[in-house]
Amino acid sequence: MKRLPPQPGEWIDRSKPLQSRFEGRLFSGFAGDTITSALLASGISMLGRSFKYHRPRGVLSMANHDANTLMQVSGGAAGTHSRPNVRADVQAMAADQEIEAVNTFGGLNNDTARVLDRLGAFLPVGFYYKAFYSRRLFPLWERMFRRMTGLGRVDVQAPRVRSPKRYGFCDVLVIGGGPSGLSAALSAARSGARVVLVDENARLGGSGTYATGGDVHRRERVEALVSQVLSDSRIEVLCSSFASGYYADHLVPIVTPACIVKMRAAAVVLGTGAYEQPAVFRNNDLPGVMLGSAAQRLIAWYAVRPGEHAVILAGNDDAYVLAQDLLAAGMSVAGVVDLRADATAPIAGGVEVRRGRAVVEARAGRNGRLSRVLIAPLRSDGSWDAGLVEEVACDVLLMSVGYAPALALAYQAGAKMRFDDVLQQFVPSVLPAGLFVCGRANGVYGLEARLSDGASAGHAAAATVRGDSLPERPNLRGPGTPSHRYPIFEHPKGRNFVDFDEDLQLKDFVNAAQEGYDNIELLKRFSTVGMGPSQGKHSNMNAIRILARIRGEPIERIGTTTSRPMFHPVPMAHLAGRAFQVERATPLAARHTALDAVWMPAGQWQRPEYYRRAGMERSDAIASEVLAVREGVGLIDIGTLGKIDIYGPEAAQFLERVYTGNFANLRIGMTRYGLMVDESGVIIDDGVVARMGEEHFYFTTTTSGSATVYRELTRLNTMWGLDVGIANLTGHMAAMNLAGPRSRDVLQQVCDGPLADGAFPYLGVRELRVAGVGARLLRVGFVGELGYEMHVAADEAVQLWDAVMAAGRQMGIRAFGVEAQRILRLEKGHVIVSQDTDGLTNPFQAGMHWAVRMDKSFFIGQRSLRILAAQPLSQVLVGFVLADDSAGVPKECHLVIRDGELAGRVTSIARSPSLKRVIGLALVDPALAAQGNAIRIRIDGGGEVIAVVTALPFYDAVGARQRPPAIADRAGAVA
Repeated sequence: MKRLPPQPGEWIDRSKPLQSRFEGRLFSGFAGDTITSALLASGISMLGRSFKYHRPRGVLSMANHDANTLMQVSGGAAGTHSRPNVRADVQAMAADQEIEAVNTFGGLNNDTARVLDRLGAFLPVGFYYKAFYSRRLFPLWERMFRRMTGLGRVDVQAPRVRSPKRYGFCDVLVIGGGPSGLSAALSAARSGARVVLVDENARLGGSGTYATGGDVHRRERVEALVSQVLSDSRIEVLCSSFASGYYADHLVPIVTPACIVKMRAAAVVLGTGAYEQPAVFRNNDLPGVMLGSAAQRLIAWYAVRPGEHAVILAGNDDAYVLAQDLLAAGMSVAGVVDLRADATAPIAGGVEVRRGRAVVEARAGRNGRLSRVLIAPLRSDGSWDAGLVEEVACDVLLMSVGYAPALALAYQAGAKMRFDDVLQQFVPSVLPAGLFVCGRANGVYGLEARLSDGASAGHAAAATVRGDSLPERPNLRGPGTPSHRYPIFEHPKGRNFVDFDEDLQLKDFVNAAQEGYDNIELLKRFSTVGMGPSQGKHSNMNAIRILARIRGEPIERIGTTTSRPMFHPVPMAHLAGRAFQVERATPLAARHTALDAVWMPAGQWQRPEYYRRAGMERSDAIASEVLAVREGVGLIDIGTLGKIDIYGPEAAQFLERVYTGNFANLRIGMTRYGLMVDESGVIIDDGVVARMGEEHFYFTTTTSGSATVYRELTRLNTMWGLDVGIANLTGHMAAMNLAGPRSRDVLQQVCDGPLADGAFPYLGVRELRVAGVGARLLRVGFVGELGYEMHVAADEAVQLWDAVMAAGRQMGIRAFGVEAQRILRLEKGHVIVSQDTDGLTNPFQAGMHWAVRMDKSFFIGQRSLRILAAQPLSQVLVGFVLADDSAGVPKECHLVIRDGELAGRVTSIARSPSLKRVIGLALVDPALAAQGNAIRIRIDGGGEVIAVVTALPFYDAVGARQRPPAIADRAGAVA
């Protein structure tokens, strides 16, 4: 191999020479070269060792599909750190790199593991599964496999690669920048669509720029299409990028060199082409045996001569286009060996064509590279005549025997395929809405046909975006047979490889089928065909053909293996991406910032933890907020709560089913606490349910549970089919809580309705105008004071907040944050779901039996709660007061210890500004739950402190501060 004179449209820049080292040997290239093309141009043809037998390997596809050309690369811009499994076919060469082949022991030329090639008889297909059958030998085999397997080495000292996340949107996404993809993109753009065109190659054009048969006008036509695409402002082009999967609603992750772009499209066109397939014969993996398209890419893109004397193994007419490209590059073609006895394709240049013959074996010279091939005539049944073998000298064998369509993305999208016996490939038969396939992936070959097919696909995709009726697409599949029916030839000595990644030979498939693995999915898992780095791109179709012949069934009945993302290997750094946390802010965020709020995360929301005060430490600022609410009035933003409307004739029945309490008898204009459990009786959410009308309820959920609860309610309604509608208003409405003994005085200044107890009782709900804003007011008291929750449209929240703060200025109103709210509710003994409960806590353990109505006919979790009610409690939520805090104060999740054993944990704890002592809640063993019991809590450092179990609530036991005394006296502490 050597560098050719300048080629039209070559990708290399000869004015920028580069040098690097491969296995310690200096080699040269140019800017624009890939590692592989530069190595081949420097005369280095052995690029790797095979995975199982460690056989010498060279380039196969030159298309990013080879396990043969995976490299360990360090140096250059990466410094001393190395990257494993670099795909040398497509990785641009850089200066001063140190490059090594992966999967060797002692280097490429002196790989000690090459002895495995002589031990193949002892390593049959599936031997690793059977090796693990022996319990006694399992550790031995495991250690051996761990040493022998794997490809590149991970450099644990390498710096972290931070890959950003990107999101993209377009009308039409075209995947594939070959002739049909270019035509589709232009057609869609000219129809008014915004188009994104993605291609895995460094430049657009695909096969239209290298498989030209020496026809300069053919290449110039494709290059003109490329120029039109690049100059069209409606088309965004992403080169060196590939679509790695296909998800619902046309979500396609695009892997670029820098990151993954999550692309959402209204319609998608797949112009992904087809993978050229190798023939199967003895030693078909020698360096110098490659696909015809690999040679064409080397010549056209990198000006590299694949060899001096070529033999072409033909199974279709494209082999003769290949021959013309070789002749145009000045190469000698020793002959064309055509599997077809009736082949009629013409060829110039006096090249001999041997029809009805096959290459049945390749042989290497002393350098390990191909030196000659053995050719034999074929019989009518596809076998070859061993008595008429002919030897032909050559240094490169190019295979052009057929294709496998690149339809993995179509399968993932839900497309159905059928096997076209004329084309000898699978083609789409049913496509999901918004997906279109064109070009070779659609079974359309020939440049003119592909251009027309792409144009019709792009036009149809644009029509889908507009909502127009779809035009009928013409069937442009031709009568030719681009793929040979069975380019697979047995040999008594084997070494005829089907899967180059896994070193799978023809006999391995026969043996696997004999052992019962004669289903294509089972065959894949037992033999590991298609499970290597190429993901079956060059082996799956031949595996299907072999299994079909073994079973004596048509290929369509054999089917294909399941295609799953990722369609192509993706860097782990891309998949991990940059640390990314969705953050939501309420409409009042600017007001909190102006008040010098310290922010804290609450699920996806950002909430004020507390507000800084000049000259105050954090704890003092929080305590001052607590006392402001207890002694005067405070205002807190609670817009993060889930807010859901449910309406319809069966709304009450629906709530009866999902909550543990009674809601059918809830009066209009009143609210009630709602507790939600799952099927096992575990508490999962709580909130307040307000009845706005006979068929209309409005209720809140926890901040963290809003999305989950809404999703679960819609699922249940789909299952139950009740006559209700459910609307998630969480993001549409804001909410704030005005609380404290002076809250009514403040609110009355800006409210146009009566707030007295008779007109607006405790636990009531009213729709009034506050500060000129329509609001839903709920008189509830999570913090244990007279209070009003005000729920308004999100865009009116600032107006209401400002009006209430202005009205309360003379009364010393304070904004208070989450930490103050938590202390206030703790003083009242109110439970926070998921803080004072966990994934095993039921209402009886949390002391919330009062919220459960077991006499109802049904609610979710009722059956489990009946069982749990009859069993002794395993833990109980209790309140405690710290006897002496001089030795230290426990933290949440610190353990309760009894006799040296775990007996519970602290769920909430704080120093109460109102009570002037440390109080808390803990889940403990029932034996410790009696009031007055002393419990021991282990603190940081291993010490223990004493706490005393006490009655709840800690503060205002009769609830006199949040409702009239007469009601408080009747209700007692249960309130």
